[in-house]
Amino acid sequence: MKLLLSPQTRYRVKKGQTLAAIAEAFRLPPRALAALNCLKEEPEEGEILFLPEETGNLYTVRGGESKTLLCGSREKFREKNHTDCFYPGQRILL
Repeated sequence: MKLLLSPQTRYRVKKGQTLAAIAEAFRLPPRALAALNCLKEEPEEGEILFLPEETGNLYTVRGGESKTLLCGSREKFREKNHTDCFYPGQRILL
């Protein structure tokens, strides 16, 4: 089975770019971008990264908030952010 991707779902890393900078440019949490691309270190120049098709509003978690409050459920949080981690100051997709 061949997977067809539209040009909007992939990105070629430019010289000097970091995962954090790329994530910020596409309004994504760095952890979600890393998880989607199975990255354990910074991407290299020329590497192709896949971008999630579903996006949302990038938001910084504040103290007292919960996954359920922000995303509707724990499952929805994990699906959008590719992590179970949740802490104040974390940038997540809503």
